[in-house]
Amino acid sequence: MINTGDTAWVLISAALVFLMTPGLAFFYGGMVRSKNVLTTIMQSFFIVALISVEWVLIGYTMTFGADINGFIGSLDKIGLVGVGYNVLENGTIPELAFVAFQCMFAVITPALITGAFAERMRFAAFALFILLWALLIYNPMAHWVWGGGFLAELGALDFAGGLVIHILSGVSGLTLCILLGKRSGYGRTAMIPHNLPMTVLGAALLWFGWFGFNAGSALGANELAANAFVTSQAAAAAATLSWVAAEWRMNGKPTILGAASGCIAGLVAITPAAGFVAPLPSVIIGLVGGVVCYFAVAVLKERLGYDDALDAFGVHGVGGMWGALATGIWATTEINPAGANGLFYGESHLFIAQLISIGVAIVLAVVGTTLLYKLVNVITEARASEAEELTGLDIIEHGERGYARSILGGSPIMGSFEDSSEMLANTVLNATAHKA
Repeated sequence: MINTGDTAWVLISAALVFLMTPGLAFFYGGMVRSKNVLTTIMQSFFIVALISVEWVLIGYTMTFGADINGFIGSLDKIGLVGVGYNVLENGTIPELAFVAFQCMFAVITPALITGAFAERMRFAAFALFILLWALLIYNPMAHWVWGGGFLAELGALDFAGGLVIHILSGVSGLTLCILLGKRSGYGRTAMIPHNLPMTVLGAALLWFGWFGFNAGSALGANELAANAFVTSQAAAAAATLSWVAAEWRMNGKPTILGAASGCIAGLVAITPAAGFVAPLPSVIIGLVGGVVCYFAVAVLKERLGYDDALDAFGVHGVGGMWGALATGIWATTEINPAGANGLFYGESHLFIAQLISIGVAIVLAVVGTTLLYKLVNVITEARASEAEELTGLDIIEHGERGYARSILGGSPIMGSFEDSSEMLANTVLNATAHKA
C-alpha cells in the first residue's frame, strides 16, 4: 500500500539529488582556469539530459529489471513499460518514484568522472564515452549491488553508493586521466582555481543535496532516514575538521578549498555506511576519511605524477574505498535489521564481502574504461591539441566565454594582451573624463 509521507520524502530526495549535479558543476567549474569554466559546467549540465533519457529508455530495466544470472536486468521494463503506478516491491512508494530517485544517481555518477579529465577532452568524445560508460559500466555494477545481482547475493552492503557511485567513478576517472595524458604545461605552469567562491557554493549545494542522497535511500520517512541524515552530517563535519587540520599541519595554513574538499570527502566516506552505522562511528569514519583523502590528493598524486585535475580519484575513489571498508567494520543490525554485522560486532563475512566488491568495482572501472576509451578514440579523437588547450575549450568547443574579459592565456592573474590594452584604455579615458 502506498504511503503518502514516504512517497513525498522520496520525491523530495530525488529533487535534492538532482540539485547535486548542478552543484557539482559549480564545484568543479570554480576549480578550473577561467578559459575552461563553461566547458566544465556544460559537461555536468549535459549529462543531466543525456543520462535521464538513457535511464528512462534502457538504464532502469538494465539495473532493476528481472535478474538474469546475477549479471544484468532483463528488458522487461524497457522504456518503463509496465512500471505505471505499481507499488515498489517490498516498499511503500510508487515504483515511478523509485525510478525518479535512482535516475538522479545514474546522472551524477558519470558527472563525477569529469573532474579527473578536466580541461583536455573534446566534447564529442566526452559525450560518447559517458553514454557508453553509463550503459556498460554503471548499469551492470548498479544491478550487481542493488538490483539483485551476484554482489548482493554475496552479501555486500552499499546504502547509497560507495561501491556503485564513488569507487566506480573515481577509479574510472583515474584511468581516463592517465589514458588522456597530462594537461599541457602540467607541473610547469600554475593551474590554480579561478573562482573559489563558486567552488564553495558548489560544495554547499552538494552538502545540502547529499541529505537526499543518503537519507532518501531509506526510501521512506522513517527512523532509518533520520539515522542516515545524522550520520551524513556528522561524517561531513568531522572530515572537514580533519582535512583542514592535516592541511594546516602540513602547509602552515588552513584553506577554504581544503574545507570544501574535506566536507565532500566525509560525505563520500559515509555514503555506503549511512544507513548501517550509528552516529558515533560516523564521526570516526569522517575523521579518517578527511585525512586519507587529503593525503591521496596532496601526497599520492604528486608522487605518482598523474593529472587528476580536480581530484575525482583522490576524493571519490579513495573516500569510497574507505567508506566501503568502514561499512564492513561498523555496520550493525541494531541500526538496520536488513543489513549485517561488521567486524566491530564480531562477524567477518560482511568485511570479506566488502573487500571482494571493492576489487570487482576497481577491475570493472579500469578494464571497462580502458576499452571504452580506445573504442571512442577510434571513432573520434578524444584529446584536445596543445593549441586548443592553450586557447581554452570554452572558445574551441563551444564558441563562448565565461566572462566578458576571458583569460585566454590561462593565467589566473594576467589576461590576454587585447584585454589588458582595453582595460588600460578605459582607465585612461575615465581618468581624463574625471579631470574634465
